[in-house]
Amino acid sequence: MNAQDLKNSILQLAIQGKLVEQREEEGTAKELLQNIKNIREELIIAKKIKKEKELPEIAEGEIPFDLPENWMWVRLGDCCAHAFSGKSPKYSKTPNNNIAIGQRNNQNYGMDFTHLKYCTDEFMENYNEEMYLREYDILLNTLGGGTVGRTGLYINPHGFKCITDGHIFVFRTGVITFQKYLYYVLKAYKKKIEKNAEGSTNQSFLKLGNVKSYLVPLPPLEEQKRIVAKIEELMPYVDKYDVAYSEVVELNKKFPVDMQKSILQYAIQGKLVEQREEDGTAEDLYKQIQEEKKRLIKEGKIKKTKELPEITEDEIPFDIPENWKWVRLQEVGELSRGKSKHRPRNDNRLFENGYFPFVQTGDVARANGLITEYTAKYNKFGVEQSRIWEKGTICLTIAANIGDVAILDFDACFPDSVVGFNAFSPISTNKYFLYGLMCYKTILDSMARSTAQKNINIEILSRIAFPLPPLVEQKRIVDKIEEMLPYTNQLVKKVD
Repeated sequence: MNAQDLKNSILQLAIQGKLVEQREEEGTAKELLQNIKNIREELIIAKKIKKEKELPEIAEGEIPFDLPENWMWVRLGDCCAHAFSGKSPKYSKTPNNNIAIGQRNNQNYGMDFTHLKYCTDEFMENYNEEMYLREYDILLNTLGGGTVGRTGLYINPHGFKCITDGHIFVFRTGVITFQKYLYYVLKAYKKKIEKNAEGSTNQSFLKLGNVKSYLVPLPPLEEQKRIVAKIEELMPYVDKYDVAYSEVVELNKKFPVDMQKSILQYAIQGKLVEQREEDGTAEDLYKQIQEEKKRLIKEGKIKKTKELPEITEDEIPFDIPENWKWVRLQEVGELSRGKSKHRPRNDNRLFENGYFPFVQTGDVARANGLITEYTAKYNKFGVEQSRIWEKGTICLTIAANIGDVAILDFDACFPDSVVGFNAFSPISTNKYFLYGLMCYKTILDSMARSTAQKNINIEILSRIAFPLPPLVEQKRIVDKIEEMLPYTNQLVKKVD
């Protein structure tokens, strides 16, 4: 239960007579209702307000729940000495003493006296004195998608006189204690008020006559005092609960993601599975890879790359097992940018009647490790301007969202904002490198150059020190990761 649900529950208990006990000596609700009627009659006799058409009797089928015996159901209009809508003012361009309160001033947290508007003197000349706001008047926003039904209690520490504009209803009982209680009743009715608004979702509105017909559960005045006191005693605790609840929600959201990161971090540090002597060493694997690389260069299948410097102690981000080896990615696999020779890159001639997958940075970012979908297709001309990368290739973004990584689930082309990586034999799958590179996103982002659009180049990427385990251990690491990650994905779904 979140804080708002808890507040709603407290208010619901309050208006059902279940928040505090009833006391026989406190009398009945009828006495209070008669008092309010007397106040209204005095205003009518003094011609300060007009006599209005009587509201209909309450039918048995309208009553939503039972009340304590000394309570009674009344209509909102019948328990108010004065209920009215503000007028549409004529506004002044310069500040003056004619202040109009609008919907944006009536906030859930209280009255907001910034962004005030001012009326012209001519508009105010014949303004009814009874329509000036008084302390503890109840204000109800009547217009709009997000604000309709918002209820506020008018408390003005500044002392200046205010009216409302035409999008606020004002409810006044003449009894301060009842004002506070009625304010909480209307807070409890928020969803009902929103539901009963007319018009479209974006431009919904309330009619005063409809709102005045709402049923209000009316307790004796003394019990109202105790209800209000209990609500105001509990709400600070609810606010503290809200802070704690928000922190727990945030932790719950972060936990599955942090758990995934921890699993992957353990994997590339050699802490996820045990090391076995019979697996050999990464040094042996590295030598086999170099032989394969020489063969591919000799056969013209890959280009010879510049020899990279030895990895220094300063470049090593964490310790790894003795039988592992720190390598640079370009030493153990082909690392190349995607191709998009034709300019401009968005030329429709590349895509018209397209049929071949063209993977972009956004496709990599959305892939969650495996690219199964793409948003664009190259035609024959587009493919000729690019290069086809085989299914199983790692795609790594080096512009826009830097460091997003995923494996192709189909043959595809991609632009030079994406780098492709394929490990050399005897490594037959890129999956260990995929999971390892997922841990490098923050590192890659920190290495990005600040230009109009952040990016890293292939030279920076080729120099990154990467932990290489023996081949058999790579398979065990991948198997263990793929055993564990589905559980963290289930946690993510539960939190969502």
